[in-house]
Amino acid sequence: MSDTPLIFIDVETTGTRATRDRITEIAALKVVNGHVTDRWISMINPGTCVPSHISQLTGIYDDMLIDAPAFATIAHALREWLGDACLVAHNARFDASFLRNEFKRIDMTYQPRLLCTLRLSRRLMPELPKHNLSALLAHFSLQRLRQHRAEDDAAALWQLWQAWQRQYDEATWQAALADEQRHRSLPAHLSSKQLAGLPASPGVYLFYGHNRLPLYVGKSINLRSRVLGHFQRDHQDDKEMRLAQQIQHIEWEETAGDLSAQLREAQLVKELMPIMNRQLRRQGQLKTWYWPSGQRYPTLVSGSVISQPQLGKLFGLFHSAKQAKDTLRSIAEAHQLCPQVLGLEKGTGRCFANQLGKCRGVCCGKEPMDAHTQRAQQALATLQVSSWPWQGRIIIREKSRKNGPTSHHVVDHWCYLGCATTKQRALGLKGDAPKFDVDTYRILNRFLREPERHNLTVSPL
Repeated sequence: MSDTPLIFIDVETTGTRATRDRITEIAALKVVNGHVTDRWISMINPGTCVPSHISQLTGIYDDMLIDAPAFATIAHALREWLGDACLVAHNARFDASFLRNEFKRIDMTYQPRLLCTLRLSRRLMPELPKHNLSALLAHFSLQRLRQHRAEDDAAALWQLWQAWQRQYDEATWQAALADEQRHRSLPAHLSSKQLAGLPASPGVYLFYGHNRLPLYVGKSINLRSRVLGHFQRDHQDDKEMRLAQQIQHIEWEETAGDLSAQLREAQLVKELMPIMNRQLRRQGQLKTWYWPSGQRYPTLVSGSVISQPQLGKLFGLFHSAKQAKDTLRSIAEAHQLCPQVLGLEKGTGRCFANQLGKCRGVCCGKEPMDAHTQRAQQALATLQVSSWPWQGRIIIREKSRKNGPTSHHVVDHWCYLGCATTKQRALGLKGDAPKFDVDTYRILNRFLREPERHNLTVSPL
């Protein structure tokens, strides 16, 4: 790449979220044929305050940026200066994502080619315990005046590049550059070797950070496409950027199909509690409205009753009694139902809602009780929890691909007892005091509505 212009660049910012935080300083060195031919160094007024912890880290304070130009002011000149040159940066996708978003805010497109020196370092010197810029400079006994200042970091990066060129022969150096280019979309701390063998089939994947800290668990019907997709959206999604900055290890499991993948994902999230999974975490004690046959109003009970035979109907699954009551109260107001008859308010005779014209008067004899009950259950119908349609346990056989694995899932009254590779082994699954789980219920309920469509075979036991 000796005759290809390279731009060694570093940006300082107000934070780590490229979609919301802003650039405060840019420094870039344009290198052609091994010589610095031009420089771009500028403070940038971000249009917002610099957080105190960022100022302490970078030494850039608000008063230093008051007279600096806004990015929009220098954008066209900077874009022309950058041209089509390849950007070289330490953790390059971070710097590039900030530039892309700054240009995007003024309707300019910038999609540079990247060379990440952090990834390059991991390829060239895998034996080093650390690959941050400070550690690499210390390894080569290189100096820089100020840490976390764009001009000094960009200059230090160029020194590091030259040190590598002195240390490695041309064949090794060019092979490392070529390998970096082939895998330039991958996170800086993730080895491309870990993706070898990642299949285009259903399954779950697990992202880990430093010391195997669980970061994220996901599922897909195409593991390879889904995993690689995470690393192509980091410039436009803060969550994906945080993942890309922290991920160091990947694991995956192939499954028989989408149902198996979703059930396994829900299980792993509850077991590992990854820091970036908000859904599917362990639920507290759920609540539901139970409406027995012949009763004029529903009763709030534990959501665990869904796994037991019922003589009435269940409506909704709520995280708290307050959420359940608020939902029922909203439905009552929308359908002119009586909050007093529904048990939401105490009292006898004409309710206050009727005085306001928000109740049709079942409380004072203006509406028959049977009509009110029918209207109330119709209003709640969209929240009705599906009853278990079998007498006991069932086996769900899943096989989505000709040469893929087969799973036999055992379920009893929406409680998941586990899975096995054969029906004979599945028959031996008893479960260890299985408990109702709302996520499992929702997954199973969705798939069991149309089992044939999902390549499922259901057999009652």
